[in-house]
Amino acid sequence: MIDVILRRFEEPDEVRELELGRFEVVRIGGLTIGRATYQPGWKWSEHVPSEEPLCTVEHVGLVLRGSATAAFPDGRVVELRPGDLFHIPPEPHDSWVVGDEPYVSLHFLGADRYATDGHRGVT
Repeated sequence: MIDVILRRFEEPDEVRELELGRFEVVRIGGLTIGRATYQPGWKWSEHVPSEEPLCTVEHVGLVLRGSATAAFPDGRVVELRPGDLFHIPPEPHDSWVVGDEPYVSLHFLGADRYATDGHRGVT
């Protein structure tokens, strides 16, 4: 008999509360998947406590709702919009919500280290 496992973010394994946001973690099938929800005004460098000034976690994800940026020290700023699949390399970057709608994204890579002690991230 094959076991099928169903999970929902309404019952996460872990919730990482952030100022103006939260990051919910579900572990399933050997993967750690995260759901980021950030309110308007949220900015990684201001609202995620860390010893590092910028996030260095690699991210692969999907934007579900709202818009946010990935901003790099060299001046590159990329806007992430609903439906975008994204890969953000493990280069230092900041991020913030764009507009007045909450931003929601799924994270398929990096969720295990994002917004944990010693690391912080966005997207």
